Amino acid sequence: MNPIPLQILSHYPAIPPPLQAQLWESPPHDCAYLPGRMATMRALLTRRLPAETYRAFMDANFRRSGNIIYQPICAGCRECRSLRVLTHAFRMSKSQRRVWRKNQNVSVTVGKPEPSDEKFQLYLHYLRDWHQRDESGGEEFVDFLYSSPVDSLEFEYRNPSGQLLAVGVCDVSENSLSSVYFYFDPRERNRSVGTFGAIWEIVWAAQQNIAYYYLGYFVRGCGSMSYKASFGPHELLCGDGIWRDPEVPGT
Repeated sequence: MNPIPLQILSHYPAIPPPLQAQLWESPPHDCAYLPGRMATMRALLTRRLPAETYRAFMDANFRRSGNIIYQPICAGCRECRSLRVLTHAFRMSKSQRRVWRKNQNVSVTVGKPEPSDEKFQLYLHYLRDWHQRDESGGEEFVDFLYSSPVDSLEFEYRNPSGQLLAVGVCDVSENSLSSVYFYFDPRERNRSVGTFGAIWEIVWAAQQNIAYYYLGYFVRGCGSMSYKASFGPHELLCGDGIWRDPEVPGT
């Protein structure tokens, strides 16, 4: 794969990949984020990517699911915009500080992602009670979260008795920590453990001198994505491939 020259122009409908690669395109399907719209993706299947190469793909608005690296290319819509937090400048809001204090008795371990029956059962509870889904099997669980072509880490969150509260899977490079997926025990919703996990991972990244925490796509008008904008300061990836402060007019 050969590098593509940088273009400081608006790209439509999608930013070019950072390397020449053979991409397959999905047929149009219902958009998961905005009702009444159709979505199209392009993607590549890979067994291994260097960490900084994957970061370059993220900087072209690609994300990862298992071994698939994908990018929205929806005609007439550019609302899937990657969001990243500047870890060294991160400041908690008042509500985030309350969540942080509420979870001070939670222990967190960081290590290599490893599937287990304990995690699978937590994942099933999360899908059933939070997303009203029942159809996941063990093979899908492993393929989705534990088959990775890039360097990944797993954050385990446990209460004082050792009960597993949540798991966060992240991809890591020298300059980025990217949240792939976060699943938790819905019975612990009063802890706001999802918010706590994002805060903990941002703080951990800053301690490791990792500049950016990637939170995936921010979709304007999608309520389930709105929480991402509460972590700041952050930048949004614009259609010309440039990261910009969303508070700056014209971005």
